[in-house]
Amino acid sequence: MQNAELKEQIAETIRLYNEKGWSPATSTNYSFKDDHGIIWVSRSGVDKSKFTSSDFITVNNEGIATGDFIGVKPSAETLIHCVLYELFPETKVILHSHSVYPVLISAVQSARVSFKGYEVQKGFEGQTTHEAIVQIPIFDNTQNMNDFAAVMKENKELLAHHAFIIRKHGTYAWGRNLFEAKRHLETLEYLCQCEWMLNSK
Repeated sequence: MQNAELKEQIAETIRLYNEKGWSPATSTNYSFKDDHGIIWVSRSGVDKSKFTSSDFITVNNEGIATGDFIGVKPSAETLIHCVLYELFPETKVILHSHSVYPVLISAVQSARVSFKGYEVQKGFEGQTTHEAIVQIPIFDNTQNMNDFAAVMKENKELLAHHAFIIRKHGTYAWGRNLFEAKRHLETLEYLCQCEWMLNSK
């Protein structure tokens, strides 16, 4: 797929997720890696309801803007994307959400959230039955991205389901293409909503 087409598709996804309320107050960030291995990440401070394909900029593996975009500010969390591409080289698209239910769950759960018995949990790569237990890690929030990068690297084995939650912050999910990244993010969003509503009765 050509860069221009993928940019348009991800931009459309970003606008749709904004309509769901998943990116309030210009929050969230998104990225993809092109066929040349170049990372494209969403520019900081953009109203996600108006996000377009021109709002992606290139960055190096340290999350610093490159090429025609030197001096342009990428998302503050760009290093998270860079580390995910390093840890999982097959990854091509990374999505981020600030939706309500994972944030609420992360406020009351400790190190992970577990799901069992839900048909939709098969949306996670490698899951073939609702009878399995799926655990998604919850990492503490921090403004120090170098510290958070170290936590991700130390806990790579916990990221087998291509998603994690940052406490009282939001979710990250990724995949080998946009379809897979969306499936992982939307699976986690749905399951978090189910669990919260079930346990709030």
